[in-house]
Amino acid sequence: MRSILFFLILSFCIPLSYIHAQPVRIAVAGISHGHSGWILGRKPPQGIVVTGIFESNKTILQQATEKYHLDKQLLYTDINKMLDAVKPEAVVAFGSIYDHLSVVEACAPRGIHVMVEKPLAVSVEHALKMDSLARKYKIHLLTNYETSWYPTTAKAYQLIYDSSYTGGLLKAVFHHGHEGPMEIGTGKAFLDWLTDPVLNGGGAVIDFGCYGANLMTWLMKGQAPVSVTAVTRQFKPEIYPKVDDEATIILSYPHAQAILEASWNWPFNRKDMELYGKTGYIITIDGHDMRIRREGEKKEQNRTYTSKDIPVYENPFSYLADVVRGKITVTDDGLYALPNNITVVRILEAAKKSAESGKTIYLDR
Repeated sequence: MRSILFFLILSFCIPLSYIHAQPVRIAVAGISHGHSGWILGRKPPQGIVVTGIFESNKTILQQATEKYHLDKQLLYTDINKMLDAVKPEAVVAFGSIYDHLSVVEACAPRGIHVMVEKPLAVSVEHALKMDSLARKYKIHLLTNYETSWYPTTAKAYQLIYDSSYTGGLLKAVFHHGHEGPMEIGTGKAFLDWLTDPVLNGGGAVIDFGCYGANLMTWLMKGQAPVSVTAVTRQFKPEIYPKVDDEATIILSYPHAQAILEASWNWPFNRKDMELYGKTGYIITIDGHDMRIRREGEKKEQNRTYTSKDIPVYENPFSYLADVVRGKITVTDDGLYALPNNITVVRILEAAKKSAESGKTIYLDR
């Protein structure tokens, strides 16, 4: 009895600085996503330790074990057994988009924070269930996008709002896509669900439409569009018979417009955006380079930015760790934030309905 009392007293006496100094225990839930190599194939950043890896498909698990030389003691085929055994503080999900809900259902009641790969969910129904669980159990539920790491993304926002370089934001055009998942050599496990209308929610409209929806929601400081109009196409039905491979989505706001171009048909990979205001424009070329011009300037300026020039997390796992440790606060309109990404799912669901019906979909305010 005295030893138990001593332990309890000792627990309450552990300084907060000691807890913050400990690495954040992270587990991986699902590894069929091609991006799982970001954490399986690299040494975790400082302040993070991988405590467990779950994958229900034993073939995928075996292949990953051989490819990344995984410690077999970390591997589990049952997510609940893994969570109870390794007790992670946070989980990163690299399974199908459809599986994101089940990951949150397993983690939230245990008080485990979650970061999923983009987009948040396959449907508004799933997204709202995940939101309810996150709020009930007070966990962070984040969504990771590659474009969230880009210094040019952060710099574009700064130019629009901190320096009024463009004179506000009137129109935005987002280009996200590549040659197609089959064409770039996507692995079978990833390809199987990426081209499934249930497990992924759609094709290019989901895979790449989510980027522009996420960025525009952030640039609009969380404001949802009034309406969504979309056209999707199947230019390669022989390769992608079940889902679209091309999508154009128009978002209308009271004082702005956005065009999201999502494609599995471009000659090369691209993730860029064009932002126009009353007095200037910003064109991001990639994560580091951009072109800008405003009134009074005779020609464009080419600019290059790195994380040394403007603060930005270039590693999503470091971002997750700092959120868990309370070193940073996630604002509701942030790129990783739950409210932003619920709006993203609403946009994508409306885009699919618009493409199917041939009508503009007005979002419920």
